[in-house]
Amino acid sequence: MTSPHDPYVRVRGAREHNLRNADVDIPRDTLTVFTGVSGSGKSSLAFGTIYAEAQRRYFESVAPYARRLIHQVGAPAVGAITGLPPAVSLEQRRSAPGARSSVGTVTTLSNSLRMLFSRAGNYPEGAPRLDSDAFSPNTAAGACPRCHGLGLVHRTTEELLVPDPGLSIREGAIAAWPGAWQGKNLRDVLDALGYDVDRPWRELDPADRGWILFTDEQPVVTVHPVREAGRIQRPYQGTYMSARHYVMHTFADSKSASLRAKAERFLTSEPCPDCGGARLRPEAMAVTFAGRTIAQLAGLALTDLAELLAEAGGEGSARVLTADLLARISTVTELGLGYLSLDRTAPTLSSGELQRLRLATQLRAGLFGVVYVLDEPSAGLHPADTEALLTVLGRLKESGNTVFVVEHQLDVVRRADWLVDVGPLAGEHGGRVLHSGPPAGLAGVAESATRRFLFADAPPPPREVRAPSGWLRLFGVDRHNVRGVDAAFPLGVFTAVTGVSGSGKSTLVGQVLAGALADRAAAGEAGPEQPVRGYDRAEGLAAVDRLVQVDQRPIGRTPRSNLATYTGLFDVVRRLFAATPLARERGYRAGRFSFNVAGGRCETCQGEGFVSVELLFLPSTYAPCPDCHGARYNPETLEVTLRGLDIAQVLDLTVEAAAGFFADTPAAARSLGTLLDVGLGYLRLGQPATELSGGEAQRIKLAAELQRVRRGHTLYLLDEPTTGLHPADVEVLMRQLHGLVDAGSTVVVVEHDMAVAAGADWVIDLGPGGGDRGGRIVAAGPPVEVARAAEGRTAGYLRAALGLS
Repeated sequence: MTSPHDPYVRVRGAREHNLRNADVDIPRDTLTVFTGVSGSGKSSLAFGTIYAEAQRRYFESVAPYARRLIHQVGAPAVGAITGLPPAVSLEQRRSAPGARSSVGTVTTLSNSLRMLFSRAGNYPEGAPRLDSDAFSPNTAAGACPRCHGLGLVHRTTEELLVPDPGLSIREGAIAAWPGAWQGKNLRDVLDALGYDVDRPWRELDPADRGWILFTDEQPVVTVHPVREAGRIQRPYQGTYMSARHYVMHTFADSKSASLRAKAERFLTSEPCPDCGGARLRPEAMAVTFAGRTIAQLAGLALTDLAELLAEAGGEGSARVLTADLLARISTVTELGLGYLSLDRTAPTLSSGELQRLRLATQLRAGLFGVVYVLDEPSAGLHPADTEALLTVLGRLKESGNTVFVVEHQLDVVRRADWLVDVGPLAGEHGGRVLHSGPPAGLAGVAESATRRFLFADAPPPPREVRAPSGWLRLFGVDRHNVRGVDAAFPLGVFTAVTGVSGSGKSTLVGQVLAGALADRAAAGEAGPEQPVRGYDRAEGLAAVDRLVQVDQRPIGRTPRSNLATYTGLFDVVRRLFAATPLARERGYRAGRFSFNVAGGRCETCQGEGFVSVELLFLPSTYAPCPDCHGARYNPETLEVTLRGLDIAQVLDLTVEAAAGFFADTPAAARSLGTLLDVGLGYLRLGQPATELSGGEAQRIKLAAELQRVRRGHTLYLLDEPTTGLHPADVEVLMRQLHGLVDAGSTVVVVEHDMAVAAGADWVIDLGPGGGDRGGRIVAAGPPVEVARAAEGRTAGYLRAALGLS
């Protein structure tokens, strides 16, 4: 029996996911790092076992009524855990933040700033004092009525709605109209109203063109459809809706992301004429502090905002509120995010920036005696930013907390007090605790995949760089903080774009370069290359036949989307099940084996495998379906088996296991082979999209691309492809990417891993800092040349990766 003062968290018999009855003792009040290859079981130990048990114990401590609901959630598969304090999880968020989310809302700094204006602002004479909600664009009390607090209004033009005025309405001149029957109906209604639908658009009377596109009227008229062969169509009452009305209605109200995206193509945005983009009502904009409105302060970089608040000072409540704001801002700037402004919207932030903002918020919480469980906090961080992260983790520990970190970044691993290495490999070949102790002790564990990288004697010898086959050049790049930059990207080689967070890497590559290539492809013609938004002029775009942009956005936004559905593998599997003797005997078709439609799915959970559990005073949680127990299908469907496995069991196979199971099915073997090639053998076929990290989603997209037959010169753009990867997995991925280059393609990656940059043919380093202090190309050339650059924060780390003095 352990002592109540035992300083260790002791785990016995952990069996969650692929853990194999793991036992481990971890000291409290330390920085402990969990390492191992992707899929080895380290997250199952840290989050699925230790954090899940702490959460279960919290639920057990609440009211009996809540416990009756909570018991459905279940407990982690573990024999016992002792010495476990309350825990706080900082997992990577899988969902994308909304447009109303900003740096201010993520950090709650906007709450403090609103309170400052409410209590200590300078009001116009005779004006009533406003509540803090009146200074928020996200509330009815504060939002500008015209733009609803978004700061932008959307409008459309004839040029956007009718891109080719040489066409008639019957020929599809109004591109914004819906397709299929609905668009044909609008055409027939116009015909019935007396408008000429067969004359070229440019020859119609301007007044008629204006009415057709922009009227708010919705006349109803009897339509007599043109008789088609073999079909009798009766007259009907048709209602007309202008092209603008249809686009605005679809953009505002449609639940379909694809329809909203199509509608957005016909809209242009501009600052709201009422609030000037400030998003607030006039009453709130009339209040100032230190001579500035709240919108002006929210637009300042945090370092500049801190300077202004420090100079403003104030008395009484103003002094107290500014002191609180300054303390909160200091934790954010300490993590190297001083270049951000409070009004910077969350969707424009990188995953690394978001992760650090949430960490800064936790640092201010001032909790004591807590276990913080963090999921790869260095993801998306430049090595220079990792130093600041380590400082913050140290402060959490010094405040009397225990910090458990699942991590691949070797600098973080080396700074750990305690190291838990799980492996040796992924999936069923992992799940064992290979080492638990000080990091130095891992040197004696021969089967550890981490050991080779943590104790490397010398960096690999520099590889011979490839010679470019041509150049793609952008002149006068001007977007966000990238101002007046000329950039040259070599073709036929592997290029790494580096720089600290916020230096402009994703802007240059993911927005301007990708936008230039996409716009040229949309134009569909060679010849003079026209300037597009974000740069003045381009050369060499015609040398690229195809652009493949592989980002970290989720492959789906609901648990119904998974690895098998995204890659098309699920269609193959369902056809195989439909071809079995029992399925043919019962008349089951492939649709019977889909969990998305009625028939074969479990109707209790409608094929989701779980049900929502409402906890009233706590956030809702999910529990396995009481009928199918997570299988997603009804019993009759599960009676059909393929080589001894039912459809639910096949979806539960890992990619590695499925590759053996479907080895004799070429259509399935090809998909599974490419997933193995990018290091995803540990994922389950039915793993929901919502459970995948950004790095995993990106590699699934890359695997889907690798399945396709490549024609012409393809340029691959990847944003931090090594995020969440163990160094051993990085080697596997790099072999694939370099293989694409060897096959004649061009690869451009935005990357923080110096091992990747050291192995590139060309490096473009942006900086020297983030925000306004960045946005310049400080060095470009082969890795050895960039490593010797005098400016920028990458050179020193690149020199170390190359083994240069």
